[in-house]
Amino acid sequence: MNDLNPQQLAAVQHGTGDQVHDKRPLLVIAGAGSGKTSTLAHRVANLIRHGADPQRMMLLTFSRRAAQEMERRVAGVLQQALGLPATQSLPGLPWSGTFHSIGARLLREYAGRIGLEESFTIHDRGDAEDLMGMVRHDIGFAETKNRFPLKGTCLGIYSRVLNTREPLDRVLQDIYPWCSQWESELKKLFGAYAEAKQQQNVLDYDDLLLFWAELMGEPQLAQEVGERFDHLLVDEYQDTNRLQSQIILALKPTGEGVTVVGDDAQSIYSFRGATVRNILEFPHQFTQPARIVTLDRNYRSTQAILEASNAVIALARERHAKNLWTDKASSQRAQLLLVPDEAGQARWVADQVLRQREAGGTLKSQAVLFRTSTHSAALELELARRNIPFVKFGGLKFLEAAHVKDLLAILRFAQNPRGRLAGFRVTLLIPGVGQATASRLLDAMAEAAEPTHTLQRFDPPAQAGEDWARFVDLYTRLRDPGVAWPADLELAKAWYLPHLERIHDDAQVRKLDVEQLVRLAAGYASRERFLTELTLDPPQATSDQSGPPHRDEDYLILSTIHSAKGQEWKSVHVLNVVDGCIPSDMATGTTEELEEERRLLYVAMTRAKEHLHLIVPHRFYVTQQAGGGDRHVYAGRSRFITEAMAQQFECVTWPEAGRADAVAAQPQAPVIQVRSRARAAWR
Repeated sequence: MNDLNPQQLAAVQHGTGDQVHDKRPLLVIAGAGSGKTSTLAHRVANLIRHGADPQRMMLLTFSRRAAQEMERRVAGVLQQALGLPATQSLPGLPWSGTFHSIGARLLREYAGRIGLEESFTIHDRGDAEDLMGMVRHDIGFAETKNRFPLKGTCLGIYSRVLNTREPLDRVLQDIYPWCSQWESELKKLFGAYAEAKQQQNVLDYDDLLLFWAELMGEPQLAQEVGERFDHLLVDEYQDTNRLQSQIILALKPTGEGVTVVGDDAQSIYSFRGATVRNILEFPHQFTQPARIVTLDRNYRSTQAILEASNAVIALARERHAKNLWTDKASSQRAQLLLVPDEAGQARWVADQVLRQREAGGTLKSQAVLFRTSTHSAALELELARRNIPFVKFGGLKFLEAAHVKDLLAILRFAQNPRGRLAGFRVTLLIPGVGQATASRLLDAMAEAAEPTHTLQRFDPPAQAGEDWARFVDLYTRLRDPGVAWPADLELAKAWYLPHLERIHDDAQVRKLDVEQLVRLAAGYASRERFLTELTLDPPQATSDQSGPPHRDEDYLILSTIHSAKGQEWKSVHVLNVVDGCIPSDMATGTTEELEEERRLLYVAMTRAKEHLHLIVPHRFYVTQQAGGGDRHVYAGRSRFITEAMAQQFECVTWPEAGRADAVAAQPQAPVIQVRSRARAAWR
């Protein structure tokens, strides 16, 4: 632990050695770039070194990759501390994972005691939307004369209510005001949706937390689960929602053994139900007050960048106070750049990117960040025109691709014969089988004690022919307990590939994803674990829709600020630092929304290591405005960069013919209301 600074060391040693009698919960406020992951890994390793049982430690993260990285770092620290060779195996952390994956494990283990069937399958977001749509249609809400919310909106409302623990009327009033008239109908829909999931023995993503919280609401079960773990450690605590906070409090009511790490200044996921209140209120949530350790030494950025970032977040209405500092001095201040318009912004960024490349930097060491994906449209055209390769974080998600959903549906239907969505998807792949036949089959299987026998005796349409026989043979073999995983995936793949080639013109490209699934399967012990983990933490994108360019080894990074959290680059360019974009004109209705927009800008700024450019276009070209046609809208610098703050920046105009103090003199204009009006017209 010689490489740790005093604050990191204090967090690592809390409750061990000379402090063994300090049983308080620990809150580590870890500023951007302050070595958070290293500190948490050292804490886990130090607990193990002082006798803690890894089998009795629960480590909760927000991605499987983060959990794996934590295990890798803990192992490295332990090997170094104990002087062990790299080849010697070390105890793992069997209860390290995401909230949802750990929740799924516990629910399977306690299923019989909370009214669940252990064989439940888990719907991803797309499947949950489809089931919501089916229920919506079945109870007649698709036939309303007035516009009833679509399935995606309905699921969003349902998810928001569950994760925030707020009543439906409050969620409708604050987040979905255009749906308020449907409150009673939505209650009926959500009840029918919950009933449909129960009948089909499926859970959706939100159920994993809801049912875990309900499990912990039973005092006997809560005590039983809580006593299984001596230490509970949570990463990125600022990203937790009310359900997750409720689970943690129920696991360890006294706070003994609890460590949470996070940064309230980087809480930017309220659209997922996360709340900054969890980390702000943590010190007083247990039966004893928490100890707070603040990591404020930054190892990423120069002092000039930190001074500008500190100035932005210092005006937050409520926060855990800290002032990031570093010993990385630099004479180059963060730059506040005024450009004429979005086209000029795109040209300047392209020029700057190439200039840094010619100076010896790589494209991959630079990133362009923006509040909303559409903000990069003009830049993407300019980069393409200049043949500058780039990768934009986004694209078609892996589990949204039709061929991936098809193959997974085969496995899910075999795992859970009552899962109607998977059953429909698979049977409709067979030529000659339509909606009516599929419904008749699934109704029969849902009522049967032996679903496989029902399928074998089912009378298919004559045109299904040999394709039906091959499907029955596949299903029978997949339901055979003697078939060892992952052999059943190979069976499903062999059956599906001819259908893939029949359905898709680009089958050869899509086969890459099928092969990726096969490779992933080898890392799991069973079909159930594979389906669960893949649903909860899938690959980011399909091979043909996203990812690095195949012909260029170097490329520029384009990313929304939300996707950039946790990343860092030598040079960062932030687009559209104007009111209406940052803050978004759709997020200025409440103080809480505005404060989160301030934190978004702070997150963007603290991604930069050496060069930071905040770009302020003077005007935007807005098309198809009612009554006025196409016109320019003039914008002012973001309200988060005040006049007093301008001294922290190098203020420049482009082209250089403008006055150097023009940016500082820019008015603090109101939000560009025409944008919200244009979007509101589509609601």
